[in-house]
Amino acid sequence: MKKITILGCGRWASFHAWYQATKLGNDVLMWGREGDPIYDKLAKKRKNEFMKLPKNVNLTSSLSDALAFSDIIFIIISAQGMREVSGLVAATLKDINQDNKIIVHCIKGIDEKTSRTVSQMLRTELDANGLTKTTINTWVGPGHVQENCLNGQPAIMIVAGENPEVAKEIAKKFSSSMMKLYASDDLIGAEVGATTKNVLGIAAGMLEGLGYGSLKGALMARGCYEVSKLIEAMGGNKMTAYGLAHLGDFEATLFSRSSNNRKFGEVFSRHLVKEKISTITPSEVVRIYELSLAEGVTSSKSIYNLAKTHNISMPICETVYKILHEGVEPQQAILDYFKREYRYEFY
Repeated sequence: MKKITILGCGRWASFHAWYQATKLGNDVLMWGREGDPIYDKLAKKRKNEFMKLPKNVNLTSSLSDALAFSDIIFIIISAQGMREVSGLVAATLKDINQDNKIIVHCIKGIDEKTSRTVSQMLRTELDANGLTKTTINTWVGPGHVQENCLNGQPAIMIVAGENPEVAKEIAKKFSSSMMKLYASDDLIGAEVGATTKNVLGIAAGMLEGLGYGSLKGALMARGCYEVSKLIEAMGGNKMTAYGLAHLGDFEATLFSRSSNNRKFGEVFSRHLVKEKISTITPSEVVRIYELSLAEGVTSSKSIYNLAKTHNISMPICETVYKILHEGVEPQQAILDYFKREYRYEFY
């Protein structure tokens, strides 16, 4: 039996707590901010719409207690909250004089304002506080809480890390009959691949909403190619785009009705067709249809900026960005894509 710390108390964090406790028999301490409605509700009722927390899962609003509880720390929060949390985690670890931790983040997103990955933000803060022994990993891949927890479906995912041996050990120790984990040494590639999956997931939903579902095959092929170019430009392995972190997860997005990003894109484009208007903002879609804002909406800004920074052509991701943030009409955007210059497939 191990002790596991989980920072976060949303649906994916609660799934990991449930998985660690029920499938692996570990003791889990979940952290959330006191006053946060999600944390307060989970602490009071010990359940959410997906699961009931097992007895060996406890909750705390003390970050120092949570970080001191275990040498293995999972961070499972919104990507846009990681700038602040990275600093808090590093400063608190320094205050309680604890280094040599294993951090595993399960976040599919890149910071909107700085275009830095989660590991880049964490590493900057850890190094600034002299915490050089703590290692960073990511756990991503195809999976949805509704299917894995409520329906008991198995999952196959990937753990990528700064230290390949640590990533292999995590994959080995946290695999089970329900969860098969592979290891990778391409941390940056896994993070970029997982993030762009959400952006392309919105694109897939948009095609469905417009009645262009037959284009999803081309979307998968061309999307993977442009993602592979960005990964390579950022120092990763371009083949990571064709593995579980991106393509595998993207295919699950296409086939699953549980994907928030695909659903958001579909509702977004269907609204334009139904209402016979040219534009609508993501926030208006959220308000009208009572959806949660898909992570791919903010991540589309980060990927767009990274492509510009690294001088990489990513026309599909750029199209999603322009539709969501510049008000370009989706059908016109697709027509513009077809007008692009002719070239070899793998240029």
